[in-house]
Amino acid sequence: MGGPFCYADSDAGKENTNLMKHTHTLAIGTILLAAGIGTAFGQGPPPGGGRGRGPAVPGLTLTSPDFEDGAVIPNKYTQADPNPVSPKLEWTHVPAGTVTFVLLMHDPDVAIGKKTDDVTHWMAFNIPGTATELAGGQSAEAKLPDGTIQLVNTGRKVGFMGPGAGAAGPYHHYTFELFALDTKLDLGPDAKRDEVVAAMQGHILGKGVLVCRFHR
Repeated sequence: MGGPFCYADSDAGKENTNLMKHTHTLAIGTILLAAGIGTAFGQGPPPGGGRGRGPAVPGLTLTSPDFEDGAVIPNKYTQADPNPVSPKLEWTHVPAGTVTFVLLMHDPDVAIGKKTDDVTHWMAFNIPGTATELAGGQSAEAKLPDGTIQLVNTGRKVGFMGPGAGAAGPYHHYTFELFALDTKLDLGPDAKRDEVVAAMQGHILGKGVLVCRFHR
């Protein structure tokens, strides 16, 4: 009687051994799969975000040889001079597809009529998209030879109005903003600043900013 029982125990042992081997194999497979997934997530996207993007391109940059960004502007360009002239402006890194530029110079350190309105010192639009500068000492003509149109400023004169903040109080930050547009604006010299800004919407390809400071 001992023989058959021995055979039964032997068969059961073999089955248990095979089951253990199978379970061990499944456990190893699960560990390897988890390790593979973790490695894939750990690697992250390739350089550039995985979207094939190249190096970042500098944005539209506005400068002036007449003053540094953030510096005090010389008196010859301000109302401290009886006959101020506009400074020379230069720009680089023009966006592809630029058709025209809009230039706005304003003083954001004021609130006219208890509203968000500020002082418009200079606004010009339809500056040719091929231009890379505005010469200093621009004339006070509504329409320049290259097609540029200058609006009436807050001082009720066409073209450039120099900074004129009084001696009392802090420096004002006179801000030049240059917008690159993908279109030419269908407006004339009688247009208002708000109308130009409204016409620009949806057409701005880039923007450059230059700031100078002044008080008497």
